[in-house]
Amino acid sequence: MSDRILILDFGSQVTQLIARRVRESGVYCEIVPFNRIDEAGLRAFDPRGIILSGGPASVTKLDTPRAPDAVFRLGLPVLGICYGEQTMVAQLGGEVQGGHHREFGRAFVDVIDDCALFEGVWPKGAREQVWMSHGDRVISLPEGFRVVGTSNGAPFAAIADDARRFYGVQFHPEVMHTPHGAQLLRNFTHAIAGCRGDWTMAAFKEHAIERVRAQVGKGRVICGLSGGVDSSVVAVLLHEAIGDQLTCVFVDTGLMRAGEADEVVALFREHYNIPLVHADVGDLFLGKLAGISDPEKKRKTIGATFIDVFEAEAKKIGGADFLAQGTLYPDVIESVSFIGGPSVTIKSHHNVGGLPERMNMKLVEPLRELFKDEVRALGRELGLPDSFVGRHPFPGPGLAIRIPGEITPDKLEILRQADTIYLEEIRNAGLYDAIWQAFAVLLPVRTVGVMGDERSYDFACALRAVTSTDGMTADYYPFDHAFLGRTATRIINEVRGINRVTYDITSKPPGTIEWE
Repeated sequence: MSDRILILDFGSQVTQLIARRVRESGVYCEIVPFNRIDEAGLRAFDPRGIILSGGPASVTKLDTPRAPDAVFRLGLPVLGICYGEQTMVAQLGGEVQGGHHREFGRAFVDVIDDCALFEGVWPKGAREQVWMSHGDRVISLPEGFRVVGTSNGAPFAAIADDARRFYGVQFHPEVMHTPHGAQLLRNFTHAIAGCRGDWTMAAFKEHAIERVRAQVGKGRVICGLSGGVDSSVVAVLLHEAIGDQLTCVFVDTGLMRAGEADEVVALFREHYNIPLVHADVGDLFLGKLAGISDPEKKRKTIGATFIDVFEAEAKKIGGADFLAQGTLYPDVIESVSFIGGPSVTIKSHHNVGGLPERMNMKLVEPLRELFKDEVRALGRELGLPDSFVGRHPFPGPGLAIRIPGEITPDKLEILRQADTIYLEEIRNAGLYDAIWQAFAVLLPVRTVGVMGDERSYDFACALRAVTSTDGMTADYYPFDHAFLGRTATRIINEVRGINRVTYDITSKPPGTIEWE
């Protein structure tokens, strides 16, 4: 088994980035809410080190999160980040002061002493850029600690207890705005905690295949194939593990991009020879969506119809013992959050996780330990073509949430044509891999135009392209005006029904990536 690091989550918005940085250095790690593990659980997990994340609470108040005391008694290296540093200090006898010296955004740390965390990265006497996000600050240290870094708002911006291998930083090394942060985390995992850094996707693949075989035995598995990267990787992994015990069901909702259904069917039937049921039920979905404009009703209608079709197809093939899902690690983290996940439902999600209990199947979720980029790496390890693995994310409800208002066959065809042209231009410009997600939206607005010396009154189209690392936050892609002008001209000239094109420059937050 590979060495592992445990990350205790105190509710930071960027805790997932800690895990990403640790895994990028070849060390396996998991995120666990601070209040979901005890000493027995810590020992069972058997980490080489523990990282305490940031969080929104204040340790100066009663009943705010604390790390289990065993964290500091097991003789393991500990790194506290932001709130993690503060709770470590408070729990070990130091003092934290409430927010009078807040620091948010870019700041600078003066390195006043050497320590193992800084070795080979930050020399004594250096001034280094970091990213801060704190209202409280440490004002006195527990016995055994010394200060190794200071900032304008944090006199104890970095602290070290070398004997116990306890370290704390007030800044966030996991974010890209701390330029050398990944190297600091690597120092903790490799030099201080002694991890070998031997966790690879090839090793994960073999381990996942063994686990699937052990779980499934001789049972039959059905996989809901959406055509997206996640479910496709699940299908190929399961087929390698259990062969013909797997049947995939592709529910073709009629809400896919141009040529996508044919591509999915050809890939799995011809290239991988995986048993596949192609349920071509576009007319059914469009009938159910007729007259519905509310985005939540659209999503729920699509989800309920999907379940009905999936259940009917499962019965036709004689049922199954297991249902395979493409659940990813961010979904798992959110579902076990100590604050119960998001306080507000932004969007309901369409997936097969809501299948009725009457279907009586157990779940197989071989990707539940992976982030999106790791799923892509696993897909390549499994031999999926790069053109398929590297595709932009595509939502379960498909084009239905890219047509605000009522869905009609005519609108779908207009949007497909516009979307195809947009993606063609992005690929022609060599920009596809630099963008997280790009798509066209058909707006529920008609505008006046002049085409061929005649008045036109057609739809407006919005183009959206964002950059992101994980889809949780995003910024718009800065196309040059020549690209936008060229793309808009093609869409207007080639797509009957659109006479105006706009570009969406909203970031997430406050917007979402999709329009509905």
